[in-house]
Amino acid sequence: MKLIVGVIFLVLFAVVLIAISLGVRFLERQRRKQVEDVLASTPGGTPSATESTILRPEDKGDAAVEGLLKRAGILSYFKQMIQQAGSNWTPTGLVAAMAVTALMGGILGALFYPLPVAWVGVVLPASVGATAPLFILRLKRQRRIREIEEQLPEALEFLARSMRAGHAFSISLEMVGEELTGPLGQEFRTLFNELNLGSPMDTAMANLAARVPLLDVRLLVSSVLLQRQTGGNLSEVLTRLAALIRERFRFRGQIRATSAHGRITALALTLMPLAMLLILPVFAPGYLQGMLKDPDGIWLLAGAGVAQVLGYLVMRKITNIKV
Repeated sequence: MKLIVGVIFLVLFAVVLIAISLGVRFLERQRRKQVEDVLASTPGGTPSATESTILRPEDKGDAAVEGLLKRAGILSYFKQMIQQAGSNWTPTGLVAAMAVTALMGGILGALFYPLPVAWVGVVLPASVGATAPLFILRLKRQRRIREIEEQLPEALEFLARSMRAGHAFSISLEMVGEELTGPLGQEFRTLFNELNLGSPMDTAMANLAARVPLLDVRLLVSSVLLQRQTGGNLSEVLTRLAALIRERFRFRGQIRATSAHGRITALALTLMPLAMLLILPVFAPGYLQGMLKDPDGIWLLAGAGVAQVLGYLVMRKITNIKV
């Protein structure tokens, strides 16, 4: 009987020790993840060697590619585009995706391109394929900035109400970051983490304006920095700024409704020649053969394509009214 009790005691003691060990490891992992999230969300500066070793292993291939991009003068542009899009890509990953899509475009162009000029059939699809990842990243950036712009009035009103309730500006930023979902909540959490890690208010607000290239965000940054220098009721300023942004939204909607006819016309005039170029080889195979076999005809087609693109850009510029 005593032996059975002793065995049961040892088993329970081992289970308790294992549970405590797993709990401690889980808490350490959570604390480590929290520190990594804070450091990852705080831009600015190059991570030190210690951070690179602890948080993420150093990749010599990434360093070599980023060195080439830096010498080419496009590393900062890639990093800014990736950051503003809220993507987890790296400049090295973006370059690799561009290389893969360029190779795929060149292969497809060499196999299926109808023009008899070989270099046009390979170079043109390869160029389009190389720009495809940048185009996708730009679309993600525009969508994210549009979501931030839509969430901004609500966030400013939340900040104003929190400050009127007696909270400090930094605490209000933390509350907004916790309450809001989506990209704007992430940006406010990043701003709070920068301030919490000791970054000056001027630097943290300037980083926010760099991450979110919006006029409304620049107005917010200017209002906060001006209030810190001259004083005043910041909550009242934020409330008026939120009302101004909502009024701009309403006015922009009216302008988009007015210019919708021009945008649709520009799109139709641009797509109709392309549609005819794709339909004619199917229903009238010999209609364009003479022009394709003539070198001057190929240059005429190329000039028509360039003129079509320029015409669309001009019409887009006319109908794109800034508010």
